[in-house]
Amino acid sequence: MKKIFFTLLTAGSLLFANSVTDAQAAQPVQNEISTSQESTVSTIEQVAASKATAKSGTFKTKYTSNVRADAGTKNKVITVAKKGSIATATHQKKVGKSTWYKVKVNGKSGWILSTLLTSTTVKKASVSTSSSAVVSEALALKGIPYKFGGTTTAGFDCSGFIQYAFKQAGKSVSRSTLTQYAESYTVSTPQPGDLVFFANTYRAGISHVGIYIGNNQFVHSGGAKAEVKSMNDPYWGKKFHSFKRF
Repeated sequence: MKKIFFTLLTAGSLLFANSVTDAQAAQPVQNEISTSQESTVSTIEQVAASKATAKSGTFKTKYTSNVRADAGTKNKVITVAKKGSIATATHQKKVGKSTWYKVKVNGKSGWILSTLLTSTTVKKASVSTSSSAVVSEALALKGIPYKFGGTTTAGFDCSGFIQYAFKQAGKSVSRSTLTQYAESYTVSTPQPGDLVFFANTYRAGISHVGIYIGNNQFVHSGGAKAEVKSMNDPYWGKKFHSFKRF
């Protein structure tokens, strides 16, 4: 009798253990979460991640969200961005079917799931800057040699050229191509003085900028010197990305 009771007890314990294991295995894999709201993904994140590529843009967090040391929910949380926090993207990476952005937020740099962000335009206070003045200042710089990292009339790179021309016209703008892209907003119909952005030139993503001067032409510092080019140029026409305005 004792032997039968022990056998039944052992079998019941094994059945209970198996049922717990199955229940745990059946729990859904959680997507990257906010503190206030969690969502369930339909597929399991793969461990292997793609290489990071350039990404630019200014975003707001939809929820209070985790920012991680690397792309993927298995990585350490380095900070938590509150709902509505401004996050500036610098890179992107695929992990399984999910896209992650590397962003600067809360004074730190980390990775956040792209679906937790919403695009936003950071508008600057209006400054009285004549578009014609910007174009005039930019055209006056024609012939100055191209110099990587250059910000003076001794030589300009593309974003240094933009910064200098706008400064001469009375407006202070940021230094790099990516930050100039982030602080401007897209326009569908360009006007003289608008920015012209190009992608995938010497690097992936947004990588070059010029100033639209009208008549389907732009002025920029590229190649050997600052010069005027057609938007239909065999090289630049294929690299065109967008028109934007401060």
